[in-house]
Amino acid sequence: MSRPTSGCPEGRFAAIHRAAWRLRSDEGGSTLVLTIFYAFLALVLILVVVAASSLYLERKRLLTLADGAALAGAESFSLDAVGVTDDPAGPVPRPVLRSDEVRAAAEDYLAAAPHGGVDEVELTGAGSADGQSATVALGSVWHPPVLVFFLPEGVPLEVTAVARSVFR
Repeated sequence: MSRPTSGCPEGRFAAIHRAAWRLRSDEGGSTLVLTIFYAFLALVLILVVVAASSLYLERKRLLTLADGAALAGAESFSLDAVGVTDDPAGPVPRPVLRSDEVRAAAEDYLAAAPHGGVDEVELTGAGSADGQSATVALGSVWHPPVLVFFLPEGVPLEVTAVARSVFR
């Protein structure tokens, strides 16, 4: 004789067990969900790597421009501005740099040099603190190549380069 399932707790557990068995046996759509998730994750990872690479290259291009401008500023002295200093090895000729000449040379360099894809280059600082080295600071704005809607204003970049003129 069979027992009634309505009043017996075993009957309820059997119904839950049968429902769970049906859910476990129907896993056809779960691999589709996992595939879509991993494809989305891979796409996001690719976009992040592309953006990071673009930022790195943009900073390197800006640093190259700053190096060239600092070198131009370090060579902006006139021969009248070369002084001789005493050194234990003997007298050494040293150029004396002035901040206004360093800035003018850096501006001239930036006007003549190709910017290599760097947009909105701005000379934020140029000068000589010690009279022997030229310091140039450049600023720019980086715009991500694909994720523009996340950063519409871009990311500000600033680099500084120092160059020194030495006679040997």
